[in-house]
Amino acid sequence: MSRHRQVRGMDFGEEYEGYFDVYGHSVEDDYCVSPSTAAQFLYPRGDKHQQLSAFMEEEGGIQEEVEDEDVEEIPERSVSQVMMQLKETDQAKLLSCMEEMHNILGDSHPEHVVLDAAMKHNYDLETALNAVLTSTTATHDISTGGAIPKRQRAEPGGNWRNIRPLDEPLAADSALPSTSAVKGIADSVAKISFSGQGKKGFDTRSDPSNTKDTEQTRLKELTPDRTSEKSPSRQKSPGRPKQANLEASVPQVPSLTKSASKAKGLDKLDMEAEYAKRKTTHKGMLSMVVIGHVDAGKSTLMGHLLYKLGSVSQRTMHKYENESRKHGKASFAFAWVLDETSEERERGVTMDVAQTRFETASKAVTLLDAPGHKDFIPNMITGAANADVALLVVCATRGEFETGFESGGQTREHALLVRSLGVHQLAVAVNKMDTVGWSQERFTEITRKLTSFLKQAGFKENDIKYVPCSGLTGTNLATQATEDALKSWYNGPTLLDIIDGFELPQRPVEKPFRLVVCDVFKGMGSGFSVSGRVESGSVQTGEKVLVMPGGETASIKSIQLEEEPMACTFAGDNVTLNLFNIDMTSVSTGDILCSTVNPIRTASLIRARVVVFNTDCPITKGFPVVFHYTSLNETAVVKKLISQLHKSTGEVIKKKPRCLTKNSSAVIEVEIERPICIELYKDNRDLGRFMLRYAGHTIAAGLVIEILG
Repeated sequence: MSRHRQVRGMDFGEEYEGYFDVYGHSVEDDYCVSPSTAAQFLYPRGDKHQQLSAFMEEEGGIQEEVEDEDVEEIPERSVSQVMMQLKETDQAKLLSCMEEMHNILGDSHPEHVVLDAAMKHNYDLETALNAVLTSTTATHDISTGGAIPKRQRAEPGGNWRNIRPLDEPLAADSALPSTSAVKGIADSVAKISFSGQGKKGFDTRSDPSNTKDTEQTRLKELTPDRTSEKSPSRQKSPGRPKQANLEASVPQVPSLTKSASKAKGLDKLDMEAEYAKRKTTHKGMLSMVVIGHVDAGKSTLMGHLLYKLGSVSQRTMHKYENESRKHGKASFAFAWVLDETSEERERGVTMDVAQTRFETASKAVTLLDAPGHKDFIPNMITGAANADVALLVVCATRGEFETGFESGGQTREHALLVRSLGVHQLAVAVNKMDTVGWSQERFTEITRKLTSFLKQAGFKENDIKYVPCSGLTGTNLATQATEDALKSWYNGPTLLDIIDGFELPQRPVEKPFRLVVCDVFKGMGSGFSVSGRVESGSVQTGEKVLVMPGGETASIKSIQLEEEPMACTFAGDNVTLNLFNIDMTSVSTGDILCSTVNPIRTASLIRARVVVFNTDCPITKGFPVVFHYTSLNETAVVKKLISQLHKSTGEVIKKKPRCLTKNSSAVIEVEIERPICIELYKDNRDLGRFMLRYAGHTIAAGLVIEILG
């Protein structure tokens, strides 16, 4: 208000009578403006300046575009909308085709154009890519268009001059290639061979003997000679870089390799060579799970073994001894090597699977210390599903072995679980032998009972090894025993020798890539990391993977195997992958990373062959169970009892039984509450097994024979 009325010093209590004098009058009008200021800020309307009509042509003028209200725009389709209308096989074909096209075209074409081309040509890569490139060439071919009016540009003096129309040829000082050169480049791109046997890159259309001359001739045609004449009206500004060669400005099309999805890494042949090289230069990798009844001394046994092998320093061990003594648990010092959480140390019970690594003379062993308490059986199943061999720890103390081995103990259940999950080799460590005076009779009694039970569980007698030891004193762990009471009747191998004598299983490296996610966490760098075991196939840095059952694509930034960076990884490795191009919330524990070409199937209804364990409750139609599969625990129900089988021969002895009792075998249908990723047992043995539990007890183990939906 003070800008237009002089009211700053006004007393508003008095009536102001000067409104008529100042109404419509600005304060700035009382001051004069200099001619230089007026010429700088005010717009003069003189005749010497160009009129608005000079910007328009006299003839023709500008034609207005006719808007057709009746024409409806066709909405662009997205990938997610199309994927919902396709089957799983067609979804995989579409994703694979679009991925190959994006690897070749880059971001030069919109996604909906690539999608329409792939759908129109039935996911044929060569036909769809030729169609996209041909349409692009036709769109940019300016020779077929009509006459383009001449444009004008103002010069500093106010004069106007004509600018070259687009349909006129370039002058000699132009740095752009001619229309024929651009069309020739586009034609050569459209004629790239996709069979893997033809020529890659641009078609030179020349003999091999005259390649050098042809390249020099083409450079002369595309690059004008600026040395002969220079434009006098254009002066070179200081600091302006010289023009780069024209060939560097022409976008180069990458040549197709055998697998475009592995363009940043090694192809399949190199992967096979890398795997063969690893087997000769590295120790064989083995995953071993430690199982047994609670308080059998599993953590103390393995912690003392790690200390003897040098995996735990003497300073750290001294720290654990002092801390355990303060808590009144001096005998748990070696167990604290693997029980790292405060709750586990306070309770003195292993609750989660602890993972570490040590090396023997010929093997690199990944150690999985599973919990022995019955409340943590789901965690034990997760650890056993990632193991190749097992170490069963039993207590030799009188009364404790019988408690764990009799009905209700975890020794029997753990042995049945690992055998049902595909473990064939088993080592039995008879621990705490020092409490019975290294008695040979006690050792023989325990081995006799265990051998009879393990043979019934499915283990072969040649695959079972026994070793007497003591986890607290460290006797017969890594070195030969010095106890005279033990040396008098036992001169066999130590525990470390038995672990080193395990045979390496055959790895399904040639099958499609599958990795079960066991943990998702945020690392120090960009992106996030997932850890798990590669069940089959191989993968390398820079490759794209599919996260199922979400169906989202991610890229692998780096691979770490025991905190060592690797270029690739194979089946049987417990690795950590750093992912990007995907949100962290889209990946969870239990998901499966798989190949984009051969994705894993998802299902909620399966048909399986099951073996019922020693259970008091019969299984009937509609029986509720907990479905344990890899790292997943899902609610399920027995949908149908199809047939009962002979336990030895597998022949059908009864169709549509009313119930299944203990120690029986049958074919049933199981309906899971929500869809999960699953494989047939014949295609992937590790991903074709599952367990059924009810009321805290394992009641059956099964093999997937058919996926129904």
